[in-house]
Amino acid sequence: MKRRIKEWLASGRIDIFLGAKMVDGHPLPHAFTRDRIEEIEEMVVGSVRYPLEKFAAQLTAANPEIRIGILARDCTRRALNVLKMWNQIPEDRIETIDVDCCPSPLKAHAACSYLDPPETGLFKKHFGIDGSASLETVEQYEPRDRLSRWMYEFQKCIKCYGCRDACPVCFCSDCTLEHKDLIGTGRLPPEAPIFHLVRAVHMAGRCVDCGLCEEACPADIPLRMLYRKVNALVDDLFDYRAGEGAGPPPLSVIGDRPTASPKPMGHGAVH
Repeated sequence: MKRRIKEWLASGRIDIFLGAKMVDGHPLPHAFTRDRIEEIEEMVVGSVRYPLEKFAAQLTAANPEIRIGILARDCTRRALNVLKMWNQIPEDRIETIDVDCCPSPLKAHAACSYLDPPETGLFKKHFGIDGSASLETVEQYEPRDRLSRWMYEFQKCIKCYGCRDACPVCFCSDCTLEHKDLIGTGRLPPEAPIFHLVRAVHMAGRCVDCGLCEEACPADIPLRMLYRKVNALVDDLFDYRAGEGAGPPPLSVIGDRPTASPKPMGHGAVH
């Protein structure tokens, strides 16, 4: 892998390579360049993850001609696909080198285990949402109980924006989560559940289930399950899974009119 990256940089196939490097004992995101090609030997590959594709989008926005190599897991590839569909990354400016994928229902036969959720405590199991449970299990709760459990989770939020900042497919230049008429400022926790529901709406048909939001959350809110739910709604309505295929996202607008259409409703469905 390191030899191939050096060859790409030396030949001019790429201008920089995005990966991770040890700095004072900590693996941090790093842009490797041909001017310091020897740094490739310090590149680390392991459980450390950063939204490298988000950095790539920012770099190509500043310099559309730059050619970028990137260390890519399966979730990285899905995120790159989403970013390309939303015209955030040029199609021909990204080269990837694959590493082991993360566990996700969007990927069969995932091998890694470092994103397995920790064991849920008894209090959280009783009053909140068990992030290690399946979405189907949580949806079997009686509606009032399910609402109470989600509100318990949302009220732990400290509005640190870690979920947004870590997300590889959050790219809006003006973030709705900072709109003073929608998300109130100066108080914690943020008004529940509006902060998280606004973000969940933005994740519908876009979330690639990488889990970075949940890793970044200091309040242990089961964000991954929340976004799986909105993605499931998009899948049910449009037969669309984020990061798969080459078609346009169903909630995007192409030209003057939306192009997405719902799936046909089955017999017996309520119209």
